[in-house]
Amino acid sequence: MKALVLSGGTGSRLRPITHTAAKQLVPVANKPVLFYGIESLVAAGVTEIGIVVGETAAEIREAVGDGSLFGARVTYLEQEQPLGLAHAVMIARDWLGDDDFVMYLGDNFIVGGITELVAGFRRDRPDAGIMLTKVTDPTLFGVAELAPDGRVVSLEEKPARPRSDLALVGVYLFTPAVHEAVRSIRPSARGELEITDALQWMIDQDCVLHASTVTGYWKDTGNVIDMLEVNRSVLEGMDSCVSGTVDAGSELVGRVRVEAGAEIVRSRIVGPAVIGAGTVVRDAYIGPSTSVAEDCVIEDSEVEFSIVLDGSRIDRAGRIEGSLIGRTVHVTGAPRAPRAHRLVLGDHSRVHLTS
Repeated sequence: MKALVLSGGTGSRLRPITHTAAKQLVPVANKPVLFYGIESLVAAGVTEIGIVVGETAAEIREAVGDGSLFGARVTYLEQEQPLGLAHAVMIARDWLGDDDFVMYLGDNFIVGGITELVAGFRRDRPDAGIMLTKVTDPTLFGVAELAPDGRVVSLEEKPARPRSDLALVGVYLFTPAVHEAVRSIRPSARGELEITDALQWMIDQDCVLHASTVTGYWKDTGNVIDMLEVNRSVLEGMDSCVSGTVDAGSELVGRVRVEAGAEIVRSRIVGPAVIGAGTVVRDAYIGPSTSVAEDCVIEDSEVEFSIVLDGSRIDRAGRIEGSLIGRTVHVTGAPRAPRAHRLVLGDHSRVHLTS
């Protein structure tokens, strides 16, 4: 079995972070989201991995390399434009050959991995396997309708009137039967070749389609709130470890990881939290569910339920929470008078200011 990992999307919902970085490489607990997916595949015994890349191909290649870091062998497959999940299967046709494969969306996160799912597919070998989970707003996802006996009756991409609250999770399993399906469908109104349409074609052709329900934690990390929630979830399962230095005037509470070369000076850190290598936290408070990447400086400030990427500095900034702060950002407090906000913002930024 092979794996097809999709990492070619533009990440429009994570702008402005993704103007300069691939969305699949935004870190959760100081590790790129994409890495968790690759590790899940390898843990399930799938080590032959094709990564579909687009305009951020160079960045993905540099981060993942040849896959040996993960115990895998990686091949990169160029997709000139993100024209749908079924289109990704089409461009990977020659590489996939006649092998069964897992298709894994590179910005998805599933706690507990996919080992049981892959083992069940190998054992039963239906034509396709999908994962479903209940969601509050099905209009944002591909949606499945099930018969009382659990059979998949229909699938529809982002329906205006959903027939159920069961959304497709970004992990699919296929035999070579899917290749005829993706060749037989037409682009949707969005101009994309939808994998839901290919799956519906397989249902109409009496192919065997198995559905399983995700009972654990799943998130599509395509927006900031979901990214922060995934970060919180990962940190809650983290073990405490202090490899850096913590002075006598500081306090660590709960699960806190201080990586090598980090310095904690006259500060309080309440876990779960991780402080990256080479980062300095001085006269500051770091609250729960916070990841601070490497080579940052947090001084005379409070940061909670946030992700701070590498090389950033937060200085006399008061309290920051529920935030995703990009690389080499400098956030600093302004003089109290005159009272004004001075901003330099990129395209698609969102700023919430208190009066």
